[in-house]
Amino acid sequence: MDDTVLLITRNGMGSAEVELQHRLLTNYLRLLLENGTLPGAICFYTDGVRLVTEGSPVLELLRQLEAKGVHLIVCQTCINYFALADRVRAGVVGGMGDILAAQAKAAKVITL
Repeated sequence: MDDTVLLITRNGMGSAEVELQHRLLTNYLRLLLENGTLPGAICFYTDGVRLVTEGSPVLELLRQLEAKGVHLIVCQTCINYFALADRVRAGVVGGMGDILAAQAKAAKVITL
């Protein structure tokens, strides 16, 4: 899956209650790590940027993915919009151009 980019646009996975969204994403990220099926990049925008900030229930899993070489790209416009710049704890804050570049290089793009 190293030629795959995941897009995370919500504060979790799916469109259920936030607690369930967090639980689903936790399971998904944990399985990626356990199975070694790591994507090349994960891009975060809109409410998804909340997941790379202090207090996120998936922050440690994201840090583990990052340590294994997965590029975490965080939308700067969204971080600024939500006033979260001082709370980012994982990934690289970049522009939409960085997200577009990651998608263009990918063989597959999956939106969670």
